Amino acid sequence: GTRFFFPGYSSDKTPADIWRWRSEKRPRAPWPSDVANPRRDHPPARVEGDGLRVSYIGHASVLIQTHGLNLLIDPLWSERASPFAFAGPKRVNAPGIVRDDLPQIDAILITHTHYDHLDIPTLRWLAQNRPARVLTPLGADAIVRKAVPALRAQGFDWGARVELGAGCAIHVEPSYHWSARGLSDRRMTLWASFVVETPAGAIYHIGDTGYHDGAIFRAAPATYGPIRLAIIPIGAYDPRWFMKDQHVDPEEAVRIFGDLGASWAMAHHWGAFRLTDEPIDEPPRRLAAALDAAGIAPGRFVVRRPGEVFDVPTAI
Repeated sequence: GTRFFFPGYSSDKTPADIWRWRSEKRPRAPWPSDVANPRRDHPPARVEGDGLRVSYIGHASVLIQTHGLNLLIDPLWSERASPFAFAGPKRVNAPGIVRDDLPQIDAILITHTHYDHLDIPTLRWLAQNRPARVLTPLGADAIVRKAVPALRAQGFDWGARVELGAGCAIHVEPSYHWSARGLSDRRMTLWASFVVETPAGAIYHIGDTGYHDGAIFRAAPATYGPIRLAIIPIGAYDPRWFMKDQHVDPEEAVRIFGDLGASWAMAHHWGAFRLTDEPIDEPPRRLAAALDAAGIAPGRFVVRRPGEVFDVPTAI
C-alpha cells in the first residue's frame, strides 16, 4: 500500500546488483567531455491546425507544438542530471533551445521523478518566466509543489484523461519503469507515458521504459486509433542484464514502433548525459541497423540532435 507497481513486472535491483555492475571488469567506452553543437532552435510562438513541430532540446526534453498548443516534456536545462550541482552525470552538449527563446507554454509534462526527467532548477526558472500547469503521475506533483509552490502541479493515475482544449487531451499511460529521488523512496511515486490526443492523430511519448512483453504498446492502437508520432527512448541500455527491465535498447525501440503501428517516430534519451556504459554515438547507429533489418525506411524513425526539429508529416 506504499509503493506503486505494475502487476506481474518488476525492475527492482539490489545493492548487490549495483555493486556487480560497477565492479565488472569490462571495457567502458569513453565519452567526450563536450560535444560541439552549434544548432539552436528558435521555435515559433504557435503552430496552428494539424501541423506538428517537435523540437529536440536534448536527452528526454522535447517541445511539441500543434493545434495552437505548446507542450514541454521533461524539461532539463541544468548542467547535471543529479541532486548535486557539483557531482553526478554532467551534460556534454548544450540544450537545443536557449531558455529565453521558449514560447509561452500551455502544459509541462513530467514522466517520472528521476533526476534526468524531473529537474527542479529548470522548473523554478519556468515558474518565473514561462508559467504553466504541470501534469505528472501520482505523487510527483507533491514533489513539484513542495519545491516550486508557484507551479500548478497536478498528479494523475494511469488511465486518466486531461483536457487541454483545441480538441486535444492528455492521457496518462503506464510504462515498464520505476521512480525514486533518494535511497528510500523507490516506487513511492507513479511513473508514466503520455498520449497526446489530437484531431490529427495521437502522439505517444515514452519517457523511460523496458520492453517486458510489449503488451501495453500493442494495446495502444485499439485505444487511441492511428498514432501519428511515437517519441521513443533509444539510449542508456548497457549492460543489458542490468538495464533491460528499465531501459529499451535500439532494437527494442524498433519493436515498440512496430507494436504501436505508428506512422512516424522520433528518438530521444541518448547522447547528453552519461548514465550507462554504451558509447555516445552507438544508439543511433544501432537504431539505423535495426530499422534496416526490419525493412523500415529510416525516414520513418528519425534521430534529431539538440536544436534540430522534426516537422512531422500527417499520419500514413
